[in-house]
Amino acid sequence: MKLTLIMLLLITSLMAVVGSFLTTSVSSFYINTFYQQMNDVFGSDRRDFVSTLRSEAAQADGADRILGILKANAGSLGIDYRTRNYFVLDGTDGTYLGGSADASVLPREQSANLLTARNAVVQKNETVAGDESDITADYMDLAIPILGGEHAYIIYVLDNKDAVSDLNSQLSLLIMQALIIGLLISVLLSFLLSKTMVDPIEKLTAGAEKVAAGDFDSALPVESTDEIGILTGTFNEMAGVLQSTLAAMENERNKLDTLFLHMTDGVVAFDHAGTLIHCNPAATEMLHRVVDETCTYDELFGTLYPFSQMLSLQRPNYAEAEMKVDERTLELFLAPFSDQESGGVLIVLHDVTEQHRNEERRKEFVANVSHELRTPLTNVRSYAETLQDSGGDIPLEMSNSFLDIIITETDRMTHIVQDLLTLSRLDAGNTELSLSRFPFGEAIESVVRANALNARQRGQELRYTPPESLPLIVGDRSRLEQVMMNIIGNAIKYTPDGGHIRVTADSTEEQVFMDVCDDGIGIPEEDRERIFERFYRVDKARSRESGGTGLGLSIAREIVQRHHGSIALAPHEGPGTTVRLTLPIAQERGGRTQTP
Repeated sequence: MKLTLIMLLLITSLMAVVGSFLTTSVSSFYINTFYQQMNDVFGSDRRDFVSTLRSEAAQADGADRILGILKANAGSLGIDYRTRNYFVLDGTDGTYLGGSADASVLPREQSANLLTARNAVVQKNETVAGDESDITADYMDLAIPILGGEHAYIIYVLDNKDAVSDLNSQLSLLIMQALIIGLLISVLLSFLLSKTMVDPIEKLTAGAEKVAAGDFDSALPVESTDEIGILTGTFNEMAGVLQSTLAAMENERNKLDTLFLHMTDGVVAFDHAGTLIHCNPAATEMLHRVVDETCTYDELFGTLYPFSQMLSLQRPNYAEAEMKVDERTLELFLAPFSDQESGGVLIVLHDVTEQHRNEERRKEFVANVSHELRTPLTNVRSYAETLQDSGGDIPLEMSNSFLDIIITETDRMTHIVQDLLTLSRLDAGNTELSLSRFPFGEAIESVVRANALNARQRGQELRYTPPESLPLIVGDRSRLEQVMMNIIGNAIKYTPDGGHIRVTADSTEEQVFMDVCDDGIGIPEEDRERIFERFYRVDKARSRESGGTGLGLSIAREIVQRHHGSIALAPHEGPGTTVRLTLPIAQERGGRTQTP
C-alpha cells in the first residue's frame, strides 16, 4: 500500500508540475508572440509606418485616418475581431474614439500600459510605449502614443487571451486524462511491483515468526539472486546459527539445572532487587525451611551482610560467613554474579557440620590417646623410680609386685599401640583380607568356647543355641572371629556377675546374622550412636579396670565394613544390650562375586 501511494503521489506530482509548466509556457509564448507582432508593426524597423501615423494624426480627421491605416494593417497586427482588436483613444484622457470593436470591449479600468502611454503624451515623449503585460492577467495590451501637431492619440491593441484560455483548458483536459491513465497504469505497475517485493518479505516475516516461536526446521526458499534473495539466504544462515546457539545454551542450561539439582552444596540466587530467582533442593534442606519466590535476601541472609554491600563488591571478590540452622553449621560464600544493573547475588551453602564434628572427634581422639598412654606411662615411671630409689631396701615380694604392674601397664600400652596400628592399616586399606570359605556356625561355636571359661569365672551363663543349619560364607575367618570375640567379650565385661548372655544366629538367601544379647548395664540412649567411635566408652572407669582401650568396637566395625556387612545395636527389651552382626554370604573381589 505504501509503495502504491508513493507511486500515485509521484505521478500526480509529476503531472501537476508538467501541467503548470505547460500552461505557463503557453501563456508566455502567446505574450511573446503578441509583442513580437506589435514590434514588427510599430518597432524601430517600421519608422516610416510610425511617421505616416503621426503625419495623419496632424490632420483634422486624424482619428479616422489612423483607423483606416490600422484596418489596412489588421493582418500584420493579428486582428481577428474576436479575441484581438485595435482602438484609437484620445491621448489626453484616454476616451474611446473608434476601433475594430465598440468601447464595451475595453477594460473597465485603464491598464498600466495605457497609463504609461498617457504619461508619455503629457511629457510629449513619443519614444515611450506601454508594452508590458503580466502573465497572470486575463488580457494582453499595447498602448503607443501618436503625436501629430496639436493632436495626440493613443493606438491601443487589446487581446483578451480567450485563445490562450481555450488552449490551456484543452491542455488541462489532456493532462487530466493523461493523469488518470497514468494513475491507473501506476496502480497496476506498483501493485505488480509491490507483489514482487512484498511476497518475499512476507515469507521472511512468516519465517521470522516461526524462528521466534522456536521452529528452526523450515528453511525459506531462495527464489532470486537480488538483494531480497541474498537477505533470504542470510536469514536461513542466521536461523541455523541461532538454532545451534540456542541448542548449545539449552544443553548448558540443562547441565547447570542437573548440577544444581543434584549437587550436595546449596545454591541460592537473588536478582538486583533482592528477590529470589533460584534455590536448589540442597539449599532448601540445609536452611530447613520453605524457600519460595516470596523470600528475599534480607529475610534469609540480611543479618550476615547487607545486600547493598554485596552488590558493591567487584568480581572476583566474595564474602564468607557462617550461620547456624538448628544443629547444623553452614559455611556461606556470597558473591555478585554480574557487574551490571541486571545482576544480583549468588550464595553457595556448604554443610560443615560433619567437618566440625570430625574436628571435635579428632581433638577428642588425640586427647583420649594421650590420656590412655599417659596413665600407664605414669604408672610405669612411678614404680620404676620407686625401684630405682629404694637401693635394694624393698622386699623381694613387693619388688616383684611392682615389676608385675610395670609389665601389665606395658602390655596395656602395647595393646593400645597395636589397636591403633590395626585401625591405621584398616583406614589406609593396607590390610588385605584372607578370604576363604568356612562354616559360619563353627566360627561362632569356636568363639563361644573361647569365652566360656571367662564367663564361668564371673558366674555368668553364656549360651549359644545354633539353628538347624548355617551356610558356608566367604570371608577372613580370623578377622571375623576377632569381631565376634570383641562382641561377646564386651557382653561378658559389662554384664554383672551371675548375668546371662545368649548368642543366636540365623540366615537368609544372601546374608547371615549373629545376635549377642545380655542383661548387663546396657547403653544409654544418648550414647548408642557413639559406641563405635574410637576411645569412646560408656563406663570409662570400668573399661580401664578391665583393661579395655575403647578401640575394640571401632576395629570390629572397620573389619565388618571391609566384608560389606554391618554391626549395630538391635532393638532390646529390658536391661542389657543386643548387638547384631550381619554379613553377606558371598563377597565381591576383583569385580567378581566369590561364593561358597
